[in-house]
Formats: sequence, structure tokens, C-alpha cells
Amino acid sequence: MDALVSEPVTQTVHDGIESQLPALKRFAQQLTRSATDREDLIQETVMRALRSAHQFHPDTKLRSWLFTIMRNSFNTEYRRRCREPVGLDEGIFERGSITAPQEWAVRRSELRRALSRIPPRSRRTLLLVAMGVSYIDAARLCACEIGTVKSRVNRARKMLEDEIGRPGA
Repeated sequence: MDALVSEPVTQTVHDGIESQLPALKRFAQQLTRSATDREDLIQETVMRALRSAHQFHPDTKLRSWLFTIMRNSFNTEYRRRCREPVGLDEGIFERGSITAPQEWAVRRSELRRALSRIPPRSRRTLLLVAMGVSYIDAARLCACEIGTVKSRVNRARKMLEDEIGRPGA
């Protein structure tokens, strides 16, 4: 007997949801700020209503039942979002903390010492390229060929790597 009663009720819910969509959109607009969140909330409400259509009681108003589902969906999502860390990169907790300022000062002085050991032409070329000057413009500024710029930069990088190690290693 239950199957006979629930089948018409389920069909009533399916037919009534579409007519309630404008009201659901207005209610979702009161709960959310962005259009994508609003659409997600409406979609989640409709999906939950369709899954739970067999639980709908014919003596209740469909609109009230759908609004309750929407409010509960919104509250559940809100609580879930409150627990999530916002704006943090993936793996931030594995990295621990930032490098101490003293370590940066030591690295800076190591870099200065290493740069002073590079021949002046190669150092100038490397610094130009490191500042974002193109190889072509660096060749003009250094009054040499582009191939010479590339080889100077390559040698200077290799000398720095040998002196202070590979970055990030």
C-alpha cells in the first residue's frame, strides 16, 4: 500500500519543483551573493528534493518543504566553508614556517661575494639579463654579439651555482 501512496506523491514533487523554481531563485538570492553560489544552491536543493521525494508528506506545502531543504543545504555548506582554510596554498602546512631573516642576510652576503668573484663583463651581462633586459638589448649595451651574451650569462650562472649552490636545493 505504501508504494501506491508514495508513487503519486513522488510524481507531485517532480511536477511541482519546476513551478517553484522562480521562488527558489529569489530565496537563494537572499542567501548568497554570487550568481555561481546561487545556481549551485538551487541545483543542490533540487537534487536533494528529488532524492527525498518519497519522504514528502502530501499535507505539507511543497514550497515550504523546498525552502527548508534550501536553507538546510545553505547552512551545511556555510558550516563546511567555515572549517576550510581560505586563501592558503596547497601544502602550506607541510612547509612549516618562513626562512629566518638572518638566513636571508647570510644568503645575500654569499651572493654578493660570489658575484664579486665573477669577471666584470660576465657579471654585468648576468645582472642585465637578471633584471629583465632581453639578450638582444644586453648585446647592444655590452657591445658584443648575442652569442657572446648567452655564453657569458651561462658561465656566470655556472660560477654562481658552483659558489653558492643551486637555488631551492
